[in-house]
Amino acid sequence: MRVTEVRYEGAPPVEGYGPGFFRIAAQIHRGPLALMPSGVVPWTGLPDIAPFLAEAGRFDVLFLGMGAEIRPLDPAIRAALEAAGVGVEIMATPPACRTYNVLLSEGRRIAAGLIPV
Repeated sequence: MRVTEVRYEGAPPVEGYGPGFFRIAAQIHRGPLALMPSGVVPWTGLPDIAPFLAEAGRFDVLFLGMGAEIRPLDPAIRAALEAAGVGVEIMATPPACRTYNVLLSEGRRIAAGLIPV
């Protein structure tokens, strides 16, 4: 079997996560986190969508990791993001991290809002 090293262009991938934290670029970040095309941005969590609206033209899809389990998104928040041209995918945080990393490795225009598990 041939193993190919994955390369990430631009934003760093999620290297790990656990109760209350994420590891990005060998640094531990506690609490909610926004992974944007411009880099890692502190985020207070929902309903704050300002970081995503500020960079809406730089990504096509936003993955929202809602914690340990999937939760519904307030329809007004979804409407505001979609009005800004952002597609929104809601999932639990672990699959949101994995999906973000895969699409990032493909060079896709993505962002993620991650709430710790």
